[in-house]
Amino acid sequence: MKLRIVGVLRNLLLVWGVFSLLAVLGLGAFISYTLGPGNRDRIDTASINDARFVLNLCGLGQDRIEKVVRSFVSSRSFTGDHLDAYAIKVTHVELAELTGTPVSFHGRWYRGDQLPAVVRDATDFIGGALNDDEIAWFPKLSELKSAGVYIYLSSTYLSDGSPTSVQLVFVRPADNMVFYFSEKT
Repeated sequence: MKLRIVGVLRNLLLVWGVFSLLAVLGLGAFISYTLGPGNRDRIDTASINDARFVLNLCGLGQDRIEKVVRSFVSSRSFTGDHLDAYAIKVTHVELAELTGTPVSFHGRWYRGDQLPAVVRDATDFIGGALNDDEIAWFPKLSELKSAGVYIYLSSTYLSDGSPTSVQLVFVRPADNMVFYFSEKT
């Protein structure tokens, strides 16, 4: 009987030890991830190479990038929540590229004041984030939804009919500026 109690106690302590080890490892991983050097906001550090994907994403092509004017790449949470924004000066943007027939697998551009419902909802979704001090340089919602801006919706994820994640490219042809915005909440 005494031997049986010792065996049960040993097994309970073993289970408790494994549970404690896993808890310590999990806590250590969480602290390392959130406080580690690789998970910090990066402000105005993006290079042309970092921003090439934006113009390739919407079919404009990376070769026209002149410079990355501003950038903000936020840290990532465990669930991938983030806010990324770029302001990119390009050498040229032809209005015909934005108003013509969509090319191959790339989607289409919409004028800011003529948005279909899903693009309007995605654009409205970013409105709250545009008040953040980190991206005060990003055009405000009223400008984005004007006739002088064209919008390319790369992706949007919905939950109960409302966006929870969007990836948008905005072009302001008047001054050859391209703006990229990606947010997941």
